[in-house]
Amino acid sequence: MTTPAPQPAASAPAPAQAPAPGAPKPIITIDDFAKIDLRVAKVLTAENHPKADKLFKLTLDDGSGTPRQICAGIREHYTADQLVGRLIIIVANLAPRVLRGEESRGMLLAASNVPKDAAAADPSVARRVVVLRPDVEIEPGSIVS
Repeated sequence: MTTPAPQPAASAPAPAQAPAPGAPKPIITIDDFAKIDLRVAKVLTAENHPKADKLFKLTLDDGSGTPRQICAGIREHYTADQLVGRLIIIVANLAPRVLRGEESRGMLLAASNVPKDAAAADPSVARRVVVLRPDVEIEPGSIVS
């Protein structure tokens, strides 16, 4: 009679790893995407956030007739003068959030060549941030789809 070969010991599950910087995010459905209200807005004012070195306080014309304030972490990449008068794209239906004492009612969209966490981990990495905007004039409040 033959003796069965020894079976390898069951290995413990690998510990969960944080996603790599810049890794793709989970797949969403079209219904998830349809919940996001993207709009064109015009920057009316841009000022340094009083309690945060990387944030601007922006006042926007979002086409609603009531100015909207958002805070945006782009001070290392833009000056206030570069932003005032510019059309940008915002997430208009993001829940309001208080950032260091200032309410932000939305988020501007920007692209970057390096993920924020990768640049923070390695200061020698040059991160470029570019605010997304329409390539032609269109009214504030216009829908982005």
